[in-house]
Amino acid sequence: MSNHHTYKKIELIGSSPISIEEAINNALAECAKSIRNMDWFEVVETRGHIENGKVGHYQVTLKVGFRISDS
Repeated sequence: MSNHHTYKKIELIGSSPISIEEAINNALAECAKSIRNMDWFEVVETRGHIENGKVGHYQVTLKVGFRISDS
């Protein structure tokens, strides 16, 4: 068996009214429903919505890498 892998990278956005960490976990949980072999992610952007001078919700843009081949 070879140690070479081929990956694909997709971009998605998660949100949460609680925290940046929860926004990341929400995005990964949704992605896991349709994407197998997820191996890594990177946060490429963080932003949020302001309501009445306070954080209304957080948004994070993620790039998620997943294996598409083991050859």
